Amino acid sequence: MKNNGNILISMGIAHTLLSISPFAFGKQFISFKNQLFLKISEGLLEFPLLNGQMNYENFAAFWFFYFGLLLIPLGILLDHIEKLNNQIPRGFIWVYFIIVLIGVYMIPFSGMTFLMLPHAFYMMIKRVKT
Repeated sequence: MKNNGNILISMGIAHTLLSISPFAFGKQFISFKNQLFLKISEGLLEFPLLNGQMNYENFAAFWFFYFGLLLIPLGILLDHIEKLNNQIPRGFIWVYFIIVLIGVYMIPFSGMTFLMLPHAFYMMIKRVKT
């Protein structure tokens, strides 16, 4: 069953939708909308090394949303590769697994641990069986 790409697409859509919901970063996205999504941060001027004050909520909201958007084309690519080759290249699986492990280490109570890590193991097991 070739569904790994669809799993990533689904995670990306869920991540993106959750990010704009009132349960996650809805307040920040209302603020972004009020600024017409043109300037959601001061960029380098917020950098603490330059004596700036970073807005961590806006930073987290942006990256949570952006990561969801990045998962969607990655899932489309993975789906295409899997359909063409009938399997996922080992190199992709290992890179995915390492990136997920870093995410699990950095943020243990997250979707990386509960969704992406089991998915990475699933891809490894399916690859070994074929």
